[in-house]
Amino acid sequence: MALDMIVGSGVDGAPAEIETDALIIGAGPVGLFAVFELGLVDIKAHVIDILDKPGGQCAELYPEKPIYDIPAHPTITGQALTDRLLEQARPFEPTFHFGQRVESLRKTDGGFEVETDLGTRFRAKVVVVAAGGGSFTPKRPPLAGIEGFEGASVFYAVRKIDAFRDKAVLIVGGGDSALDWTLNLQPIAKSVTLIHRRDEFRAAPDSVNKLRELLADGSVRFIQGQLTKLNGDSGALRSVTIRGPVGGLDLEYDVEAERLLPFFGLTMKLGPIANWGLNLNENQIAVDTARFETSEPGIFAIGDINTYPGKLKLILSGFHEAALMAQAAQKIVYPGKRSVFQYTTSSSSLQRKLGVI
Repeated sequence: MALDMIVGSGVDGAPAEIETDALIIGAGPVGLFAVFELGLVDIKAHVIDILDKPGGQCAELYPEKPIYDIPAHPTITGQALTDRLLEQARPFEPTFHFGQRVESLRKTDGGFEVETDLGTRFRAKVVVVAAGGGSFTPKRPPLAGIEGFEGASVFYAVRKIDAFRDKAVLIVGGGDSALDWTLNLQPIAKSVTLIHRRDEFRAAPDSVNKLRELLADGSVRFIQGQLTKLNGDSGALRSVTIRGPVGGLDLEYDVEAERLLPFFGLTMKLGPIANWGLNLNENQIAVDTARFETSEPGIFAIGDINTYPGKLKLILSGFHEAALMAQAAQKIVYPGKRSVFQYTTSSSSLQRKLGVI
């Protein structure tokens, strides 16, 4: 991941109000390619995503799963595709804002005002919704009273790493997110315990190997089992009750935990987008096929979140939609300017960014 491009990540000190040409909602493959297509027509973009990293479903749900229908790549993993798209977008210097969800959008004289759940406010001339099937919502473990601990000692994403410093951290899951945060929090936490229902992991091989090394030297503890109860009061977690095999028996026992990170996967919901007054069709945003503009001029929808006759939910289809969207967005961002389509081989804007001219 190109960390040098992530200059606005929703942490303390983030600007309260940001002005930009285009605001892209969603940092999945289609949103990342939209950065490139907008950049070709000199449109600066900021990107918001509720996840803590770019890539959307590709990076979060199947980073190691091969994808077979990307042109010129007979096979490529979700993470590799994300990395290549970030590399392609880098010349246009996008600004990313991770760990934030768009809560409100309203029309203004100069375009749109958008605000996130962290209070970051954007003023943009155009808005591009590239949120896949909608916003990602973490799956909540089926534990009684968990709502009382959420936001205080139970978290579904790491927004402020210092909240876990010198704490007894319990991480639940066997995928990339669970292992990534086990590895990242181990150096700063008082202790890190990983719990999974089996001693097998659905994560990148390198992460699994690093985890095995930490388990071998005792830096991390692994427990095979499942959570059954949270123990604590007033939002402060004290311990969790785990049920699992111990000495050949199926037992319940308590484990110290001051912070809990359950990674049980994600569900997708349209969320606040449903309240923006856009024409919807079965929870998808209706668009035209010339500009991929919604019923609200200046708001575009590309990728899986949109619908139109003949729609195919393919990444390559989203790339096509991003290209036509950018041409239409240019007419809004630069009204009155004669729009001349340029191939990338002759794009002076791209060549300047790449240092060719």
